[in-house]
Amino acid sequence: MRYSLQVQYIGKNYAGSQIQFENGKEIETPTIQGELEKAIRTLIIGGKAENNNRRFKTVFSGRTDRGVNSKGQVIHFDTDKPIVASKFIYHLNEILPNDISVSDLKEVDNKFHAQKSAVKRFYSYEFIHRKYKNAFDGDLLRVKFDIDLRRMQKALNYLLGEHDFSSFKSSGTLNPSRVCFIEKAEIQKIGDKVQIDIVGNRFLYNMVRTIVGTLLEIEGHNLPAEHMLEVLEAKDRRKAGATVSPYGLTLMKVDYLYEVES
Repeated sequence: MRYSLQVQYIGKNYAGSQIQFENGKEIETPTIQGELEKAIRTLIIGGKAENNNRRFKTVFSGRTDRGVNSKGQVIHFDTDKPIVASKFIYHLNEILPNDISVSDLKEVDNKFHAQKSAVKRFYSYEFIHRKYKNAFDGDLLRVKFDIDLRRMQKALNYLLGEHDFSSFKSSGTLNPSRVCFIEKAEIQKIGDKVQIDIVGNRFLYNMVRTIVGTLLEIEGHNLPAEHMLEVLEAKDRRKAGATVSPYGLTLMKVDYLYEVES
């Protein structure tokens, strides 16, 4: 039987969502996947010492980097034991660390794949726009210089549609494909918090954070919005802005081609 599960987490204390390997050996560093698989294994296989080295594999909709948060990460896993959703969710949340939670467990068709079946991913990036710091800013990036939201929105509009996003890709991207389709890219400001929402079929490594960095470069140097188009068409990472802090980035939601069956 295959189950899908929604996962929420604060990424600050983890080295990303995925278990990491070096020379074929798992690196002992805290990850969302590691904590999740350990908790699921405890509930399904049991917490006995002899089970500690038995991997319980989960598949994520996509990788998130160190410090990135999630409100709607989706995973799937297989088991031959039937699961009662309400009980499983309750006990799993009791086992997991306080900065990871799960919800919305569903049995799905065996053809469902958390990553390959996904058709749309929703990301949101937040930063503070204020000259002086506030004790409650947390880890969010703070921008001190003036910004023009209309110019920023115009720059974001150049990203809409299907493009080669090589300029916004960090070198760690393993997938050779550089083409993504961006359906939505919008900016808004509420009080002194700026939110950038980007929806696409897929994203390259550090792509959203580099887009935000390029926006801030445009604003910080008073460049025209068309600079974003020049960067996009260059297909050259050196033309884009810096990759900004991960702490304001959140995976909000993942959409699938069909509704999963309960």
